[in-house]
Amino acid sequence: MLPNILNKIIIFALKIKTILDSYRHKGLRNQLVEELRLKGISNLEVLEAIRRVPRHLFLDNAFGEWAYKDNAFPIDCEQTISQPYTVAMQTSLLNIEPKNKIMEVGLGSGYQACVLHEMGAKVYSIERHKHLHDKTAKRIHEIGYGLIRTFFGDGFEGLPRFAPFDRILVTAAAPENVMKLIDQLVVGGIMVVPIGKNNDQIMYRISKLEDGKIKKETFGHYKFVPMLPGTA
Repeated sequence: MLPNILNKIIIFALKIKTILDSYRHKGLRNQLVEELRLKGISNLEVLEAIRRVPRHLFLDNAFGEWAYKDNAFPIDCEQTISQPYTVAMQTSLLNIEPKNKIMEVGLGSGYQACVLHEMGAKVYSIERHKHLHDKTAKRIHEIGYGLIRTFFGDGFEGLPRFAPFDRILVTAAAPENVMKLIDQLVVGGIMVVPIGKNNDQIMYRISKLEDGKIKKETFGHYKFVPMLPGTA
């Protein structure tokens, strides 16, 4: 009985998503994908995931015209919905494989989590702001992404109950010490995280090697809101 109810809820959510996603919006997404491709995003699966996610549904209606510009935009709780290029770059760096179990630190608007879901990942996402968590969890369920698991909590602590994870994505600027999160990676796992302060961070890809060592790679400078401890 319960699976039938869940299926009906998912079908209803997909109908809502289809109604709210017009041909105009799809055309704007096609333009955005082409812009990202010209800026150097070459991973076709990432580009197709971005093409499928209706970004305008993650902004309040009054700001819908901004949805398909390649810019970050403020949302509730002094957070931002990330620039599409940044979403595409971080997602590309994760080297996602089908059914990867991914922990996202910083649910925010939910847009990045939905892109990960479109990549075939099992997504677990943490948000420290209760108001933002509740609003976003409701939204992503309503538009057909009910399989994404969301948690209100401290991102610095991760989700040890559900660890280990194949991939970890941090969508806020972390301090240098992120070992508590690295400990929740499988051997062979990858974490992508911006590290630094003062609106100037370096994007790291951290790989957990089989001999127990950590490999770090850098991928340029970015600007993220700071990752803060505790909950709000």
